Amino acid sequence: MKNPIDTYSQNLAQQKLRYAQIKSKFNSISAARLVVGIAILIFGYYFFKTTSPLFAALALASIAGFIVLIKIHGRLSSRRKLNKALIEINENELSFLNGEKIPFPDGLQFVDPTHAYSYDLDFFGPRSLFHVLNRTTTYIGSKTLAKTLSTLLPPSQILENQPAIEELANDVAWRQELQSLGMVTADRQQIYQDLQTWTKTTPQKQTKFIHVISYVLPAILIGLMVYNYIFDAGLGNLCVLLFLTNLGILGNQLKMIKQELTGSTKIDETLQNYSLMLQKIETKEFTSEKLKNLKSQLVYPSGSASIQIEKLSKLFGQLENILNPVGTVLFNGFLLFHLHTLRGFRNWKFNFAEKTMNWIDLIGEMEALNSLANFAYNNPAFTFPELNDKHEIVFEKLGHPLLNAQKRVTSDIEFTKQKFIILTGSNMSGKSTFLRSLGVNMVLAGTGAPVCAQRASIHPIPVYVSMRVSDSLNDSESFFFAEVKRLKEVMDAAEKETCFVLLDEILRGTNSDDKRTGTVEVVKKIIAKNAIGAVATHDLKVCDTTAEYPDQLMNKCFEVEIVDNELYFDYQLRDGVCKNKSATFLMKKMGVI
Repeated sequence: MKNPIDTYSQNLAQQKLRYAQIKSKFNSISAARLVVGIAILIFGYYFFKTTSPLFAALALASIAGFIVLIKIHGRLSSRRKLNKALIEINENELSFLNGEKIPFPDGLQFVDPTHAYSYDLDFFGPRSLFHVLNRTTTYIGSKTLAKTLSTLLPPSQILENQPAIEELANDVAWRQELQSLGMVTADRQQIYQDLQTWTKTTPQKQTKFIHVISYVLPAILIGLMVYNYIFDAGLGNLCVLLFLTNLGILGNQLKMIKQELTGSTKIDETLQNYSLMLQKIETKEFTSEKLKNLKSQLVYPSGSASIQIEKLSKLFGQLENILNPVGTVLFNGFLLFHLHTLRGFRNWKFNFAEKTMNWIDLIGEMEALNSLANFAYNNPAFTFPELNDKHEIVFEKLGHPLLNAQKRVTSDIEFTKQKFIILTGSNMSGKSTFLRSLGVNMVLAGTGAPVCAQRASIHPIPVYVSMRVSDSLNDSESFFFAEVKRLKEVMDAAEKETCFVLLDEILRGTNSDDKRTGTVEVVKKIIAKNAIGAVATHDLKVCDTTAEYPDQLMNKCFEVEIVDNELYFDYQLRDGVCKNKSATFLMKKMGVI
């Protein structure tokens, strides 16, 4: 696989060249549009001055040319925005891979201290797993990615996701194009929620009388205006009366029209973006079953999802024109325009409202897969784990995916015969990082993503972690009580099914004897429930429990050495119990004691 930095550097150079070309065309069309606009004024002036057919023809030709230039200008403007987004995407990837910054939303809003593992393993917030993975551009995309990282998929879905993620990982251009479409217009939670509410409301049916006169009255008015202009029949007052009658009918229907308007402004622009993203998915030929299945949900006998969402975008754009007083008076006084739009809304809603949120949610699912695929592409040394049904977990060269690859120290670990580790080691030796590596990679495996290991075989099981329990002032909970509550949740979960459990220095809120006794009893109860995982402790006496349960428990440790009067950590996982101590040495060295 090509080096990601080389790919993004080449992409960036290409996109900058394209941007310069598009910008040049854009400026030329802008200048041409100005010239043609001036020509329209000149030819129009001479036509009214001379009534010459030549100037009339030139004015009309100039107007036609101006309309064409406006369309070309609009297309170039859209291409320029997409191109700028592609430049930003590749600049961000390079900035991230070069260790300069993480220029992506960090998902802080998804932090949940009560979750089984996401809070303890720092899944959300600055420099979190979500922060590194996230390439979503829509609200539903970020929400879906957060849910994906917070939920264990069934093995069948994991096996579906793996080839889908691998397929997307290898198609950088398509993924970036989809991402750029989402970046053009800022999406918001409020728009998603307003749409969700709108799809659940039942449209009121127009009466047959209103339906008929919405066509008849405008036709009569326009006919009378033409007749009056040609024959000078003195019907001006009647035309004004019909014009005002149309406005009165609109006023009568105004409540129904406003019911269809959501609270969000420019919702038509967001829907247009959704349409383009859906079209990108619809027109792509996929090979993996997961992606082919997602695509199949977007095609209907009556047309594709992208076409229907584009129609809805236009309907919202037309309906929102009612907020423009001048446009409302003119369009409805002559044509009862918004009554026809309202009818279009009702028909669209009747046919497609139930499918709308499914289509938009599918965008979110594709964006979540896109994020995981980008993670796979950026880390070509990572591997997709094999799945087993033996409650066995094996990692070769396991590391933490958020650590720099050059500094990352890896470990081999397997939970096959003995399923639970008592882990010892001094502070800063690597215990917590190892536990986090286990937890993060188990969760990644449960999404179908690659893991930070050379090889892995896992049985997907729920993950429960107690590492960052804190007291709650709002709930009047002490630290100790909060920790016991978390342990109770872990035990209750293990009672129902086999779980992967990670505990880091539990029962810190009590005295040492009580802590030791409590830790030993927790370990005994966990292995009795056949849980898999590890507990880290500073109390070496806890390791004696392994002698009582040699078939279920194993002792592992991280050591520290004193070299040239300095602490030296090699972060290598070893068999056995930690022997060396660092606290007294460090306090003496720093003058604490």
